[in-house]
Amino acid sequence: MPFVELETSLPAGRLPPGLAQELCAAAADILGKPAERVNVTVRSGLPMVVAGSAEPCAQLLVSSIGVVGSAEQNQRHSARFFDVLTAQLGLGPERIVIRFYPLEPWQIGKNRTVMTFL
Repeated sequence: MPFVELETSLPAGRLPPGLAQELCAAAADILGKPAERVNVTVRSGLPMVVAGSAEPCAQLLVSSIGVVGSAEQNQRHSARFFDVLTAQLGLGPERIVIRFYPLEPWQIGKNRTVMTFL
């Protein structure tokens, strides 16, 4: 069950329509998970600084069970997420940062229990 959170200083009006759905489909493909399990949040218009600059920027947080736990996995994921984000947001790769967080099944609650028991 991947969680994808995009935070950006870009105002909502500069984001392409359907961005959350596009990120959902992209994350499902990149991480090899069904889209029905992907959760996406998009936060725009945030005061942000990346690399010491307040120029338009974004950061993506990707957390999931089993698919973001190694440097090799995340290197592949990173390249593909950067392709999506630069195309969708119109930002250069130097203005985007991605953070990967591996999760354990007991860290995700769903249907009144945790994923360990589902």
